[in-house]
Amino acid sequence: MNAVTNAIEEALAKSGVRIHRSEGTASSGWILIDLGDVIVHIFSPEQRAYYQLEELWGKGVPVLRLQ
Repeated sequence: MNAVTNAIEEALAKSGVRIHRSEGTASSGWILIDLGDVIVHIFSPEQRAYYQLEELWGKGVPVLRLQ
């Protein structure tokens, strides 16, 4: 999770995108990166099953989905 988070943050910095806020830790199984108009959720498999965001946002259209 840390490697994914770091890669995202590095790519955003190179693109000049400002991170408004970041919450969570790899040890918690959940990291959120707030970009303003876009929210990036990074979950462990256990936390992903628990939160089931696909169900919550089921009518939304994914822009990018990584597994």
